[in-house]
Amino acid sequence: MTFDFTLTILAAGSLTLLLALSSLVVATIIGLATAFAKLSDSRALRSAAGIYTFVIRGIPDLVIMLLVYYSLPALLNQWADAVGWDTHIEFPPIIAAIATLGLIFGAYMTETFRTALLNIPKGQIEAAAAYGLTRPRILVAIIIPQLIRLALPGFTNNWLVLAKATALASLIGLQDVMFRARVAAEATSKPFTFFLVAAAFYFLVTLISFAFLTVVARRYEIGIRELAS
Repeated sequence: MTFDFTLTILAAGSLTLLLALSSLVVATIIGLATAFAKLSDSRALRSAAGIYTFVIRGIPDLVIMLLVYYSLPALLNQWADAVGWDTHIEFPPIIAAIATLGLIFGAYMTETFRTALLNIPKGQIEAAAAYGLTRPRILVAIIIPQLIRLALPGFTNNWLVLAKATALASLIGLQDVMFRARVAAEATSKPFTFFLVAAAFYFLVTLISFAFLTVVARRYEIGIRELAS
């Protein structure tokens, strides 16, 4: 029985990874957009971006997830009833979890990308513009490559935290690794065994992710080391 439950827990690893990677994509998109907004000339964009990061970082992750999964649909259903719409809104757990984690870690990614953008020498951008490069070309050829290199350490830390934070999704009914570990623990009265299996899964994801991103970071540092030598 222990072996069967262990296989069941590990089988949910694909769903956990799907949640983590999907949330990472959402967080990266939000983070990039908000970072550029914070550095834009528009006061409205800077204010909106600042409010978003301040509010999200000031509320516990679990509270935000419960607000998105339970409170937001209830509020939308109340509005629908008020205008006479015969509908019932309910978010699937996987969608609510991706949206929540993307929203939360988008705020942290914002600061990572903003710091990286500030560390790109302005002289390079000004020189490129002087040579007649268009803004899209400057973005692709100069800003993005350096942004990746400068943001990788913070990006790595955010991803490692995000991957572990996916465990919160079990509290809204998503049958991920943590959900199945809890079910197995309750069914067999062996919480240590099955929570240890879940811990081993998350640790393995962390280990592989860290090793992979370390290799990527070293590849991006090759040119810098050559120039330094």
